[in-house]
Amino acid sequence: MKKALLTILFLVLSNIFMTFAWYGHLKFKEIKGMDSLPLFAIILISWGLALFEYCFQVPANRIGFSENGGPFTLLQLKVIQEVITLTVFVVFSAVVFKTNLLQLNHIAGFGCLILAVYLLFK
Repeated sequence: MKKALLTILFLVLSNIFMTFAWYGHLKFKEIKGMDSLPLFAIILISWGLALFEYCFQVPANRIGFSENGGPFTLLQLKVIQEVITLTVFVVFSAVVFKTNLLQLNHIAGFGCLILAVYLLFK
């Protein structure tokens, strides 16, 4: 149980950094001094954030993988990671971009993801 929770915690932290690395720079235009950065500088900033993503993603997979003594198969790890990614993205877009993403089709999609997790754990 401890390895499962640690794996999930690390995956959440990894995905927070990943989301900021991939999408956070889209808000730079609103930050004085960062609004005129060249693309190369933005890429370097994103790489710096991605480093922290990997600092959590790699240990999460090593701790959680069943062949390393963890509780999850490779497929289970991937599906857990995808559900966390989408959950973090929805929260990020609502908080940072102030967008209302949760429409009926989005909720249905999340329901399908939850069903996928259920089926992969059976």
